[in-house]
Amino acid sequence: MPFQQLRTMHYPISLEEIHARVARKNDRRALKKTNGAKHPSLFEEHPAENVHETVNEFGETLVRVDGDIPVDLPIAEGDRFLFISYDQSILTHGLHKYPAKFFPELPRWLIRRFSKKGQLVLDPFAGSGTTNLESLLLHRHSVGIDVDPFSRFLARVKTTALDKEDVLAAQDEVLRRCVQFAPEKVRPTDVPIFPYRDSWFDPEITLELTYLRKTIDDLNCSQETADFLRICLSSIVRSVSNADDNCTRTVIRKRLNKIVLPSDALRRFAETVMLNVPRVIAFSERRPENVRVEFPPDMDSRSMRFPDGTFDLAVTSPPYANAVDYPRTHQLEIYWLGLAEGSLTPLKRKHVGTESVSAADYAYLHQTGHSRADVVLSQIFEKDPRRSYIAFKYLDDMRQNLREVFRVLKRGAAYIVVVGNNRIRGELFENWKYIMDLAEEVGFHVENYFGSEIIKHFIKVPREERINTDWILILRKPEVGCSAPSGSALPERKKK
Repeated sequence: MPFQQLRTMHYPISLEEIHARVARKNDRRALKKTNGAKHPSLFEEHPAENVHETVNEFGETLVRVDGDIPVDLPIAEGDRFLFISYDQSILTHGLHKYPAKFFPELPRWLIRRFSKKGQLVLDPFAGSGTTNLESLLLHRHSVGIDVDPFSRFLARVKTTALDKEDVLAAQDEVLRRCVQFAPEKVRPTDVPIFPYRDSWFDPEITLELTYLRKTIDDLNCSQETADFLRICLSSIVRSVSNADDNCTRTVIRKRLNKIVLPSDALRRFAETVMLNVPRVIAFSERRPENVRVEFPPDMDSRSMRFPDGTFDLAVTSPPYANAVDYPRTHQLEIYWLGLAEGSLTPLKRKHVGTESVSAADYAYLHQTGHSRADVVLSQIFEKDPRRSYIAFKYLDDMRQNLREVFRVLKRGAAYIVVVGNNRIRGELFENWKYIMDLAEEVGFHVENYFGSEIIKHFIKVPREERINTDWILILRKPEVGCSAPSGSALPERKKK
């Protein structure tokens, strides 16, 4: 239906009904947490009862840990763990879905175990900022590097404290305006233009999202509060589009018969704001003062403009080869946030693990110089030269990252990499083993490695490509060598 024919349509929403739905959701979450009451609370002491042995579906013995992971949990090389997370939605962790992200207990444990308060932590693949948020709550300064503007925006919002009175006043105003929506309040010039917009969104939803975006822009509130509300809006974009909600690619699948009704964007946004305002207030009250978090807009995990020996610890979960195309996954959110207007190909090419390659790149077999990886690259090349080159490029990018992190770490500091395996054209691609080989090449010592079983993905992955185990690699920069710069606080950088 053309926009002009929607001008006389009205479909009021009821805030009372939305309040009741939010209350029911909160009650269900509270009940779920009560049923799992044996797990320890956030940042409390860790009783031994939350650690015990279990057996998985393949008959393998695992060590199961419910909730927070004891700092002194014994780890032997090659151990396998099943970590049960209860904190994926606490505070600001749950503001926005993000594929293949850390569950908070894992970086929390690693940061506690391998660093001290006041030290400086790096995540060179920051993603949604889980490492940085946990570092902040544990009184560590941190830097998050990511080439994706959506990731940096989300991570910054999740780690920014808001004034309680400001955010509550903004909530009241934005909910009031949700009820007052009418199509005629949206001017044609307000509607954003981006590729295939009218395929992704029904015209009613486009008007509603435009109205909500304009409402946030017009609010009399702080920039930080407005950005929080923009993330609330971004978090509902996929659900009110015609795209499959549970796919790593933003695609329309007609067989799903997805139904999106007029007023769904208004209702979902109002509900999301009601759910998230208490979370951001709770985070803001807990956020330590004088702990710094930075997400530089102009850095890459392969080239970071920090002096040698700057960081006390690095913790990350890099992209998996051939797994998630993040710009494609978040393209609708990127467009509605105004972070891009046209093709996302230039952004895709910046990502480690990019699939944006040319035929000239894969005209011949590329190899790493490490036999474990090169055997598999050769086998993939026989089936699909393009996929072989994409896998090679991923490993070559990771080599550059390892070299750069080695440079910016202090002597004796650890780089902890959480990475999994997948299959490329039927061949098992054991990322963690290849990364260990590359790490030793650039000078790291592989101190330890152990497995973490994956029990849940937010985004569905085809069975033949599914990753069942993450491997945690503890890479140590040797103590020997020239001394590193003293001090741990985040260094000031000159403004351009």
